[in-house]
Amino acid sequence: MYEPIRLPRRVYGADHDDPDPGPRPGRAYRELVGGPLDGLLLDVTGWSGAALAEGAALPTEIGAYGAGGRALYAPRAGVGPKWDWTGDAP
Repeated sequence: MYEPIRLPRRVYGADHDDPDPGPRPGRAYRELVGGPLDGLLLDVTGWSGAALAEGAALPTEIGAYGAGGRALYAPRAGVGPKWDWTGDAP
């Protein structure tokens, strides 16, 4: 039976040369689903309830607006710690 290769999870904002760019114990994360940051984890440790309900506009060079653009992510209703991509912004 075919077994897919499982790559280690990477945290948004981790340096590309970081030998361990994965999640750290004791931290809170949201999984980014869809869009340019699909599959990354966002560290939300210390975020307020209001900030968590709002979502995030995350700087990225690989979205529709290139350098200086942002990928927009919002919480997925009723599905735990997943945030869905809602579009890109300049």
